[in-house]
Formats: sequence, structure tokens, C-alpha cells
Amino acid sequence: MTTSQSRKYDVVLYGASGFVGRQTATYFAKHSQVKALGLKWALAGRSADKLEAVRNDCGASKAGVVVAEAHDVAAMDALARSARVVLSTAGPFALYGSELVAACVRHGTHYVDITGETPWVRGLIDRYHEEAQRNGVRIIPFCGFDSIPSDLSAHLANETMWERHGEACTQVKAAFSIRGGFNGGTLASLFNMLASGQSVAMADPFLLNPEGMHPADPAAHSDPLGPRYDPDFSAWLGPFMMSTINTRVVRRSAALLGYADGYDYQEYLRLGRGPGAAMAATGLSVGSFTSQLALRLGPVRKLAQQFAPKPGSGPSEARMDGGSFRCQFVGHSASGKMVRGLIADKGDPGNRATTKMLCESALALALQLEELPGGGKHGGLLTPASGLGDVLVRRLRAAGMTLQVDPAKP
Repeated sequence: MTTSQSRKYDVVLYGASGFVGRQTATYFAKHSQVKALGLKWALAGRSADKLEAVRNDCGASKAGVVVAEAHDVAAMDALARSARVVLSTAGPFALYGSELVAACVRHGTHYVDITGETPWVRGLIDRYHEEAQRNGVRIIPFCGFDSIPSDLSAHLANETMWERHGEACTQVKAAFSIRGGFNGGTLASLFNMLASGQSVAMADPFLLNPEGMHPADPAAHSDPLGPRYDPDFSAWLGPFMMSTINTRVVRRSAALLGYADGYDYQEYLRLGRGPGAAMAATGLSVGSFTSQLALRLGPVRKLAQQFAPKPGSGPSEARMDGGSFRCQFVGHSASGKMVRGLIADKGDPGNRATTKMLCESALALALQLEELPGGGKHGGLLTPASGLGDVLVRRLRAAGMTLQVDPAKP
């Protein structure tokens, strides 16, 4: 195994010519720490011409270029050996990510990505978790909008409950408000999961949990389907389209970090107050249920794909700049204690915020490894909370993202 001190690059951005990949390259090119510390980084993908164009566009003349095709095992090995950390935006990850993860585990290279493909990650856990532990390699999927706000909300709620009351959270709820659009890569990943018959696996609330760490009554943790008025948020809530990803990630964090027995996490879309919000929550619930059923049908998926953004494309710059998200969270302890907080940011959540979260996750691994949960030798198939924890919280705050817990009441 190549030692980290002898690696050519500190961070390699794989998939750098894609829609989100181009944004990560721009983020790195402008990042003050990257410049001040002289981090060695490179753009990677299958087309040298496209990578050169991205490098020129973002003004990163000192960045390297690594040409590597996703299914070429030798190329993936060479890429992993060259880097201390690999950041990947090349989805659908079930189609293009497996050889890269395998190479990172083999060669002791830390890894982050933006996948929301929970069945694919379940396969990675089964194949590589123990080997990654032995090698001290952190493989951390879900480092974008799915699922950092959810995972850090639960982490902050639990941490604050212990600090203030000496108790664990037994229940955490999150309510999202979002404004933004989809890029083609995200939708391609969704269509691939549905087309490959992974609906049953996706429906398992504890899909990502370690073996033997499922509750006796998993039905109590089923995904919400209908509207509800929640007094903790003083608002009507409906199903959140990303909850079937995020809740699985948070439950894995709860198992890895030892949250309370019977720990309960759910999340929703916040619709507001009053009769109009109640009607919107009801309509969303009906529409969400019927669309999920419809998209399982091949002809419906093909029709939807014709109208969806193509891979490599996405919202306009103006629309991404005008987007935003808010994730309000509430934690309860067994004795009735409560904590509240907020994670929020400006910019399209699936692009602008995702870019920030992903790049700061990679930089946490590259610059602050010894400060991460478990110390520098810790490894495995981890989550953002279990693999990056408070270091990522601080980095995101420094990058302008709101991550706060409401002051304790006197």
C-alpha cells in the first residue's frame, strides 16, 4: 500500500467534467485554504479534453489531470494510489462507482461522494466495511444534500441533549423547506435504481444498519405517507422525497455512534400553517404515493426520462444562486427534554449546497484527519456524522452555512 506521505495529490476530484463535478473544480480553485496551504489536487475523468476545458474554465492551471475510465481496474488502482483523498461526483454510482471504491479500499485512500443510492451502498458495506476498518480507510458516501443536513441535524440534537441535560435523544424529527431544481445526474441515478428492481431494498427502513442492529418492530419506523400537523414545528408536514435516503443514513449513524436504544428518526417536508398548507400536505401525500407507484412501470419511466434533464446538465446559474434550503430539527429525550436547531444555506441544495458540503468533507479528510471521530486510524463504510462529525460542522460554519442549536431556555 502506498503511504499517504508519498501520494502525488492530496485530493483528486473524479467526475470533474460532469455538472456537479465542474462546480467542485471551481470551489477548489477558489478555496482560500487550498491556495494558502498549497494543496496538490487534480481533476479526473475519462476525457482529457473535457478535463482540460474544466481546468481552463475555473482558472486552476496548477491542478493535475488524471484520465481514468470507471470500469478500468488498472486505471482505478493508479488513481487511488496517486491520492490521499478521492472525491467523486460520477453517477449513477451503481454503474460507475464500484471499481473506484474497491481501489480506494485496497490502497488506503479516503473517499467521499454524493450518492443517494442506498442499495449500492448496502453492497459496499457488505463487501468492504471490515477491510476498510482494517486498513484505516474512511469510505463516506452521502456527502451532499443527501444526507449531510439530516445526519448532522441528528448529531447536533443528540450532542446538545447530552451537553444540556445529560440524556440521549430518543427521537429526532426534521422538517425541510427547499427551493431549487434537479440536475441530470441525480435523476439518472434515481431512474437506474428503479429500473434495476431495487424498490424492495429501498423500502427497508434499516437497509444500511449493521447486521443484527435492527429494532424488534421495524414497522414503527416506516416512511410517513400521509399529511400531519406537528405542534413541535407549528406546521403541516408532508412526505419528503429524500427521506427514504436520509433516514437510512441517520439510522446507520445511530447504530455506529451508539445513540439511544429504540432511537427514532423521521423527516418531512414543511408546508406551512393554515387550511391551504393542510390541503398542500394532502395533495403532496397523494401525489408522492401515486408517482412512486407509476415510476416503477417501465413505460412511465421512459416517458419521464424524455422530459428530465440529461446527465451533465442542470439548472441555470441564476436558478442555482436563487435556491435555498432550511432543515429545522427537534430532539426529545425519554424524560421529555427538548432541543431545537436549524441547518440552512443559500443556493440550490442539490448543486450549490451539495458542492460546498462535498468539498468541505474532502478537505476535512485531507487536512484534519487526526481530529476526526475515532482518530487518524479509524476506518470503515461510514456516514458523514460517524466519519466527519464536529470537524465537518465547524468547516461548514466557516464556509457560510448555518448550523445552530437554539439557546437553552433559562
